[in-house]
Amino acid sequence: MKKLLSLMALGLALSAGSAYSASHAGAAPMKSGNSACEATAAEKKLAGAAKTSFMKKCEADAAGGGASAACEKSAADKKLAGAAKTSHIKKCMEDAKPAAKAAEAPKK
Repeated sequence: MKKLLSLMALGLALSAGSAYSASHAGAAPMKSGNSACEATAAEKKLAGAAKTSFMKKCEADAAGGGASAACEKSAADKKLAGAAKTSHIKKCMEDAKPAAKAAEAPKK
């Protein structure tokens, strides 16, 4: 019985120590791959599900390249908002896909 309690106390102490080191203020933050997205999320003070959703969209937009930025600019130039903006960007991105595929096709 004494050994069991000793082992349990040791296990508790070890798990508490590793939990402390992971959450310690001096610990390096985890990198998700896109520091610009991280910086924007921090600037907007996002946390939890909102941050996760924002990061997913931001990283997808970054991977999409210039087409997304061009579509966003086009919507801003037309002063679109809400559903109209979303619809315009979606159509713009779909229109950009065939052009991108044609540009990537190997030339013979």
